[in-house]
Amino acid sequence: MGSATTHALAGAHAALAQTAGVDLGVTGELFEAARALGENSHLRSALADSAAAPEARRGVVTAVFGSSVSPATLSLLGVIVDQRWSSAGDLVDGIEELAVRAASVAAPATDLEQEIFQVAGVITANPELELALGSRIGDAGAKGSLVTSILGGRVSDATALVVTALVRNARGRRVRQLLRDAMDVVADQRGRTVAIVTSAAPLSEAQSQRLVAALTERYGKPVTLNTVVDPTIVGGVRVQVADDLIDASIATRIADLRQRLAG
Repeated sequence: MGSATTHALAGAHAALAQTAGVDLGVTGELFEAARALGENSHLRSALADSAAAPEARRGVVTAVFGSSVSPATLSLLGVIVDQRWSSAGDLVDGIEELAVRAASVAAPATDLEQEIFQVAGVITANPELELALGSRIGDAGAKGSLVTSILGGRVSDATALVVTALVRNARGRRVRQLLRDAMDVVADQRGRTVAIVTSAAPLSEAQSQRLVAALTERYGKPVTLNTVVDPTIVGGVRVQVADDLIDASIATRIADLRQRLAG
């Protein structure tokens, strides 16, 4: 991520915090705007063109989206295109991230991180399904309908909206990474971070509490645990927080030992 994009995202986050009336309607409109830009290279380039005056870029936003989105969404899109982005692709990603953050704001009582994690687990447990959803081939609407049928009303409206929108606009990206990134964005919006913990057996309550305390101290913010049971790691735990991986599994230790002995 370029420095321009980092600064642009900060501006977008600040605008969201100051925007009243953010609901799932705004969330859906932001996702649709990201999809429209993702599918239209000319529009994407025009709105990311830092050589054009901000007023001109805002004018394009109003002309394209003004009649189809709420005032809150139009205002947020205006702030977004006011920013300088490192690339046109970063602009699309930025709108998409803001949509996820809007979902978090719109549904404060929903455990979005956990629900997205559960959906990701269902999808990644079926490699053929994950490949089909992430493929550039196939109708986006059909993919969205497939996800809706899989969820079957078992998650909140906010989670269903986020997951369906990301799958429809995967743009060749791996679905599991899209969902993990969304989970991290929701956590960050709520002032915490997510740790994905893989263990050979379910953690006890005491073990979970100790791990949460240790990770909270390490990262300086509250930590939410999402756990995966994988007997192949034999024992110990593997913890992933964003790009950080803490691998204290017995399987990894054995593999390291074998490599040393072979050397």
